[in-house]
This record gives sequence, C-alpha cells and structure tokens, in this order.
Amino acid sequence: MDGSGSDAPAIGIDLGTTYSCVAVWKHDRIEIIPNDQGNRTTPSCVAFADSERLVGDGAQNQAPMNLANTIFDAKRLIGRRFSDSKVQEDIKLWPFRVIQGPADTPKIVVIYEGQEKAFLAEEISSMILGKMKETAEAYLGKVVKDAVITVPAYFNDSQRQATKDAGTIAGLNVIRMINEPTAAAIAYGLDNKSDIVGKINVLVFDLGGGTFDVSVMTIEEGGIFEVKAVTGDTHLGGGDFDNRLVDHCVQEFKRRFNKDLSGNRRALGRLKFACEKAKRILSCTTRTSIELDYLHEGIDFLMKFTRAKFEELNMDLFNRCIEILETCLSDAKMKKSCIDRVILVGGSTRIPKVQHMLQDFFDGKEICKSVNPDEAVAYGAAVLASKLSGNIDKSVQEVLLHDVTPLSLGVELIGEVFSVVIPRNTGIPTSNAKEYVTTYDNQSSIDVKVYQGERSRSTDNHLLGEFTISGIPPAPKGVSRVTKCFEIDANGILTVTASIISTGKMKKLIISDGNGRLTKEEIEKMVSDAEKYKLADQEFKKKADAYNALDDCLYKLKNKIKESNIKTRVSLEVLKEMEKAIAETTIWLVDNYAAPFAELLHMKAHLEFVCKPLF
Repeated sequence: MDGSGSDAPAIGIDLGTTYSCVAVWKHDRIEIIPNDQGNRTTPSCVAFADSERLVGDGAQNQAPMNLANTIFDAKRLIGRRFSDSKVQEDIKLWPFRVIQGPADTPKIVVIYEGQEKAFLAEEISSMILGKMKETAEAYLGKVVKDAVITVPAYFNDSQRQATKDAGTIAGLNVIRMINEPTAAAIAYGLDNKSDIVGKINVLVFDLGGGTFDVSVMTIEEGGIFEVKAVTGDTHLGGGDFDNRLVDHCVQEFKRRFNKDLSGNRRALGRLKFACEKAKRILSCTTRTSIELDYLHEGIDFLMKFTRAKFEELNMDLFNRCIEILETCLSDAKMKKSCIDRVILVGGSTRIPKVQHMLQDFFDGKEICKSVNPDEAVAYGAAVLASKLSGNIDKSVQEVLLHDVTPLSLGVELIGEVFSVVIPRNTGIPTSNAKEYVTTYDNQSSIDVKVYQGERSRSTDNHLLGEFTISGIPPAPKGVSRVTKCFEIDANGILTVTASIISTGKMKKLIISDGNGRLTKEEIEKMVSDAEKYKLADQEFKKKADAYNALDDCLYKLKNKIKESNIKTRVSLEVLKEMEKAIAETTIWLVDNYAAPFAELLHMKAHLEFVCKPLF
C-alpha cells in the first residue's frame, strides 16, 4: 500500500445501526466501495472469538454460534446513559451483556482471549469505522486519513461528540459530520440535476435500522441545499420492528409450552436474527415462517407470519413515523402540497406498509425511489468530503450546504426553568448570546447548566454539561450581569462561554470533557488499543495462514505417497520414515490448533525436509 496519505482523497462513511457504507470520489464520479466480500454495504457488527476479532460480514456470519460475544446495534448506545429507559429496554433483548460504567456510561461485556473485557459503544463503533477505512484503503491503495461521517439529524450533542470520538479512535481525522438526510438529498440533487429547475422543496424520509429522521429542505438549481426543518427519533427503526416480532414469539412460546424464554439470552439472540430475516422476506412476499430447533429447553419452535400480522404488530410505530413527519412540515411552515419530491432513505423504507402510508399522506403523490436507500447517505458524505478536500470538479464545488440544529439549546434558570439560547431548526454554523443577572445579594458565582431539548422544564431535557463561573463583584440582586454565549460549528458541535460583564472574566464549557464524554487521555488510550487489536488481528491471520499452509502440505504429501510408482523411487526405510512423519504431523496439527506462528513454520520445514524425496 502506498503510504503517501497526503495523496489519498477524503472518504464519506455512513455509520449505520445495522449496515455501514463507504464511498469516495474517483474517476470523476462518486464510487461506492465494495468490501473484501464484494458487498457494497458492511454489517455494523463486531464479534470476539477465542483468539480473533471479526468485523462486518465475518462477524455476522458466525453470530448464531457465538451470540454472547457478537455485538450489534452499538449506535443505539452511543452517547447515551446506561440509566436511559430506552437503553434498559434494549438490554433485555440483546444476547450480549451491557453493564453500567463510570459516569453512567453503558459498557458492553465480552469474553475475548479467555478474559472478560468491557467496551464503550465508541470503541465498538470505532472498530466498524476502522473496517470501512481499511475497505477504502484496499480500494485506493493509499492510507486514508480524512473522512466525513454521517449522523442521524436528530442526534444530540453527546451522540455527535461520541461519534466523532469513535472516528478519532479508528485513526480518522473527521473533517466534518453531516446529517444523514442532508447527505441523501445531496446524492439526489447530483443524480437528478436536469430535473431541478429553479428551487424545489424536498422531504427526506430516512428510516434505518435504529434511527428515524425527517428533513424538509430546498434544493436550488446549481447545487444549493438549504435545510428548513428536521425532526425525528433516535430510537425508532428496523430494530424496533424486529423486537415486536421477538416479543410476539416469546408470548406465543409461553402460550404453547407454558415456558418463559425471556431470560434465555441465547434463545432471544437466535430469535432476533430469525425475526430480522422474516421482516426482510415479508417486504417481498406476504407470508413466511420462523423455524428454530432446540430454541429453549430442547423445544423446537415454528411460527408462521403474514405481512398483515407484521403490520398489525408495528402499526403504532408506523403511525409514529407519520406523526413525526407532520411535526417536521409544521416546523418548516409548509403544507404537504408544497413538497415537490419525497425521497426514501434507509433499509426500513422498503417495508410496503410504510410506502403505502407515505403515499396516502401525500394524497397519492409518487414517491421517489431513484436513490439507493442503502447507499445514498454514503454517496452524499463522499461528495462533501471531496469538496472539503479541494476537488476542483464544478459539480462538487457548486454544492453549498445550509444545515440546521435539530434541538433547542439553552441554560437552566432558577426553579428548573429552561431558557432557550438557540432555538431548534436554526441554521448552522451559528452563535447567539443572552444576558442573565444574579438572583440574590452579593452573589459571587453562577452555576451554568447547559441543556438540549424541547421541554420547558430543564431537567426533562438532556444535560450536556455544567460549569461554574466565579469572581462576580459583590452587588445587590439583579445588578451583576453574566453573558452566556452559545456557538455551533459546521459539525453541529457546541461551545458555551460565560463572561462577567463588569470584569470581563470568562469561562468556557468544553462539551467533550463533560457529561461522561471521553477525555483526551481516554481517547488516546483507545487509539492505542485499536492499534493493538489491529496488530492482533494481523498476527492471527499470519498464524492462520501458516496453519493452513501446513495442512495443505500434509494433504499434498499424502497424495504423493499414494502414487503407484513411489516405491520404485525411494527405499522402503525412507518411505516408512516419511509416512511416520506425515502421521505424526497430522496428529500434532489436530492437537495444536492454537500453536504459535514460529512453531507452525518449524513443523512445516521439518516435514518438507523429511519428505524431500517426494518433491
């Protein structure tokens, strides 16, 4: 591989809940990069086997045999607290174990190399991002450093910061984070340039494996993308539809056999994989079945499913999608008749009922299916990556992006009142400041608590961080004033400063160091760990290759021994010595699967020396 990383183009990565995708600008166009299995999307899955770590297709393929150590849905944990009710709901259905870590962070526990190890969601996500980085490097033949990573539009600041941390741990310089629906709109805009005359209103309906976003934006001729409103749910998607099927199967099992399998993690894990497969089949056909041998206490389970039953079990979730859509239109101050194009993004938009409900909502308007729902987000991210890294191509340089902040940002006032400083759906980058006064005589310090959300009570919102500014000169209540300034950069990441007006003293909140986010030292340790795992993976592959080479050598030698003319070429004594060496090495290989690389090489060299007459 060419180590001249400076020549490598920036890549676009769609880090999905269930599948991830990577793209790059090459040969004067965006190319979706296939992985080592030839697939254009890679499962967002990491598995820990006895002595190796698998990421992507390999991890997903071995999942049924190793459920407790196969991690998926890490995006549902990233930037969240362990005590979050939605996290607690998910934990009940995952076959792997999640525990409470420091500062209420969720940690995923696995057995790896005979030891129990606990990983943050950022670390698991970094392994997936590392896989996407390797996929791009194999394709480009260069070391990739710079990347644009996509996030759900409705991710809060903690979730965005955690995703950026994951990129850093994977060895990537995250040059920008972009909202998934915005990236998809860029893909649509570039692919349908000739259809865009003047200005059109576009609604992006992005329903993935774990998150749901709706964005209303305008696309202007010449490549100007302006987001008008975003709304969504960071915990609504295909995984929830699967869970409804799982719950139904658990209840049915209990009804039929009077046995509760809800405490059997392995059974639930097998059931979840089977239900996800059934869901996909039901998008193409009207009936399917789930068949699992020895599901629980030796009992086989067979369950028939119709598309109608699937829709009935999930109807409230589908209705929730439409409610969110209505809120987004309302925020954008647009009637549904004003929408010119409805774009579907995310694998869950393949569900026929979702498409029918959407078409009914828009009074029969044709839904746009010209963009690939699995690849559009990575495509758009790669366009922005190419633009930011200086691509002079006119179609890339013309792309101009105006995004918005998805949630209101503000501070807590006395009585847990939430005072909004930057309202939701404000265009970014942006900054705004408000003045606040002391609440009692001779107050010398003010606690600044920063929240994100839409509730009027501060504690009902998401606490991003807090700090104290002190040194306020003594004065009566309401006289001393403090300015609190909020600034959001192009990535949607926030910096808060507070300054005492009379003295000019200032203090800044660094979000990434507060509220359980990773410190610089923790990130550095995880970067080092990621490199260690990479080396361990390489070492394992080297050892596996040596094992296979010895096995192959034995196979060839056994065949040569069987050749009819061998006895005419060597003496009986030499022949017996060779047969003995082959037999002993065969037994040794069976008993020493985990033998070190050097020992495997030595055994092969010794065998080849003894059997030299056969070559």
